[in-house]
Amino acid sequence: MNDTEIVLRVEKITKKFGDLVANDAISFTLERGKVLSLLGENGAGKTTLMNIIFGHYSADDGFIEVFGEKLAGANPAEAIALGVGMVHQHFTLADNLTVLENVILGTEPLFKWRQDMKAGRARLEQLSTEFGLYVDPDASIKSLTVGEKQRVEILKALYRGAKILILDEPTAVLTPQETEQLFSILKDMLAKGLSVIFISHKLGEVMAISDEIVVLRHGKRVASFPVAEASREIIAEKMVGEAVPKPKRSIMAKGDMVMQLSEVAVRDEHGQSVLKNISLALHRHQIIGIAGVSGNGQKPLSDLISGLVKPISGNLTLFSKQVVEFDPNAMVALGVGRIPEDRHSQGVVGDFSLEENLILENYEEPRFSRFGWLQSQVITEHAKRLIKAFDVRGANPKTIVRGLSGGNMQKVILSRVLDGDPQIILANQPTRGLDIGAATFVHEQLFEARKNGAGVILISEDLEELLAVSDQVAVMYHGQLSSPIDVEEASLQQLGLLMSGEGFVAAQEGDHAA
Repeated sequence: MNDTEIVLRVEKITKKFGDLVANDAISFTLERGKVLSLLGENGAGKTTLMNIIFGHYSADDGFIEVFGEKLAGANPAEAIALGVGMVHQHFTLADNLTVLENVILGTEPLFKWRQDMKAGRARLEQLSTEFGLYVDPDASIKSLTVGEKQRVEILKALYRGAKILILDEPTAVLTPQETEQLFSILKDMLAKGLSVIFISHKLGEVMAISDEIVVLRHGKRVASFPVAEASREIIAEKMVGEAVPKPKRSIMAKGDMVMQLSEVAVRDEHGQSVLKNISLALHRHQIIGIAGVSGNGQKPLSDLISGLVKPISGNLTLFSKQVVEFDPNAMVALGVGRIPEDRHSQGVVGDFSLEENLILENYEEPRFSRFGWLQSQVITEHAKRLIKAFDVRGANPKTIVRGLSGGNMQKVILSRVLDGDPQIILANQPTRGLDIGAATFVHEQLFEARKNGAGVILISEDLEELLAVSDQVAVMYHGQLSSPIDVEEASLQQLGLLMSGEGFVAAQEGDHAA
């Protein structure tokens, strides 16, 4: 084999779903030992194309060759047998099984009397050593860190003979240190002949790891160029179709305090402590970012501010008044706007129309309801106004929300929240899974709300986003909250260390109410 061997050829792939052309004659090649980053806005066709390559879908036209052999299509077992492995953004691991059990699961015939654990262990250890992916084979999945779980997912693919890895948003839930480790491992794997298709919304990481970049827009390949010819601005423009001005955070003096958490503790339904005496102060004209690896207390904090859980000790104060009624309706009435973490299950009712979703939190207001009857015309006009103001594309008031793209669905939630002019905004992962154009729109709206006097709590696992948008950043670790750090004094390295627990106690000794 030589260094320029083509290991994957995608030739004029077309896929339609009814009248929708998801992929329109897309072609590209992947070389041995190289990283090709596949980029595009939400709905550009990336997921459909990857599902065709991995055998979940069959193409309507065109063909795919893996190491010179054509894929028949719609058969993941065939793709795996030819050397294609896929690591999904959301891990597909059984928490109650060990690392070894997860890796060998599904690799042996069902009629086999017993699994050959000895041979499986030997192969797993050989792969771990060869690619620098050590994880204790006997550790239970639920005991592993996020970074270790991702290693297991990669080992699963390698165990099945993967020579081409499709990595879908592989750094979405990693700390900067874990991302550096992953990239170091990937570079070693590439040197040994592995090839990678890399999908990410983080353009800095795309620039750091890629050899070639392919951009999709509206189902078509609109650009392909080596990373040496790329910049963030060029990539963003190719993805969106026009220049994407990056919103800038202006320096503003913080105003009156609008929210204060004082030594608040929360337990979950099992009696486990999930928030441990946390304190925080939020002011008008201020955005405070909350960083942390997923599962370290961000959800309980969000639920507390939303009124979904009640503290067992400590106080939550809004506008100098202690909150005594922890109820979502009460929080909305007090001026708290909530952008939930999961827009599908918590932010919208998928089977409701757009206009119905836009009044979910205020349908009892006199403008929308009189004597128990909804005012249909008023509600429709209200929806038309917000659709135009927030540029919800391809939709009308009667559109069923489930059919919207992620970016448009987030615009529906944003418009509902911000139209109520909340003085406190809880934005929990507001740009997760959004392309650069949609994410930029979200940031612009948060800046505008801040300018108009709102205080914003921004919870995100994207440290670059937090440093670009926030005035201060605090870190959550095992249910504890560090002191906020001014973004001018913060760094990715510093926040990453705090996210992993290093130096966390010292950080807690600061003044939370500063």
